[in-house]
Amino acid sequence: MIQTKLKPIGEMLASISQYAFHYWRTAPKGVNAYIVWAEDEEATSLDADNKKQIQGIHGTIDYFTKTEFDSTVDAIQEGLNDLENVSWRLSSVQYEDETTFIHHEWEFWVR
Repeated sequence: MIQTKLKPIGEMLASISQYAFHYWRTAPKGVNAYIVWAEDEEATSLDADNKKQIQGIHGTIDYFTKTEFDSTVDAIQEGLNDLENVSWRLSSVQYEDETTFIHHEWEFWVR
């Protein structure tokens, strides 16, 4: 049930970048942009008849880039919009002094 809900997110991100990783991975050597995504908790649920009837999953997508105004940001958002049963929000954009990456973070919810 969970994997079926998450697989389209991973496939969408892999179609955008060859450097899209499930769970955490440090920047590949010499790569100036990469994506990390992961599910992290149950978001909502409905239990009935002693079973879980509906389960929502919450997760994050992190995009690290060294390019200002990187068009991949728009591609990720367009890809999220195209997925069924997924809602999302851009939760953070920050410059990381230590790594010199611009870090975009989205939260997503899958029904």
